[in-house]
Amino acid sequence: MGLISKEEISKTRRYSSSLWRCIKTIFVLFTMFLSYILFSAPIFLSVADAVLPSIILSSFSSLLRLSPSTVSSHISNYDFRYSLIDIPLISIIRSAIILCVYGLCDGPKLSRGPYLSMTMICSICSLIYVSFKAAVVFGEPVEVALFVCSWVLAIGHIVVAYRTSCRERRKLLVFKIDIESVSACKNVFPRYPKILLQERLK
Repeated sequence: MGLISKEEISKTRRYSSSLWRCIKTIFVLFTMFLSYILFSAPIFLSVADAVLPSIILSSFSSLLRLSPSTVSSHISNYDFRYSLIDIPLISIIRSAIILCVYGLCDGPKLSRGPYLSMTMICSICSLIYVSFKAAVVFGEPVEVALFVCSWVLAIGHIVVAYRTSCRERRKLLVFKIDIESVSACKNVFPRYPKILLQERLK
């Protein structure tokens, strides 16, 4: 009986150890996936901004389904008081501009340069336009959903741009401290090989 008890205890421990390793693996994978989502948030948000308003507008009525032929018809018959085609178009233009600027910017520019500024300008201008239009035509369910979606996505662009800017500033700060530490080592150990210092500075 004592031998069986020891075997059962050993099996239980192995099972617990395997279960714990599985939980840790799932947690690591989830953390990596979440980090990837956060790192790629500007891209995902821009895609959502370009797609969601059009889907919302098309889902409520077959007359509002968007295609190259219907878009030109909506634009030719556009009336600010009744037409809703401008809301998806604004979202597409906003997301395209923000995504292009994000793709052209590197670390320093993402930290405090064109990306944050352009995102703020595009988002605030679109918020003002959509808010003004909502005051004129707000009422139907499709309009409520469309305006709320545009507002949320515009605010989301600002939040994501600010968080991205903060993340890049932290990276630059760590890089600056690293460079300063290497320079300090060079002063303390003047015979330190220059090749290693150059590699470190890269």
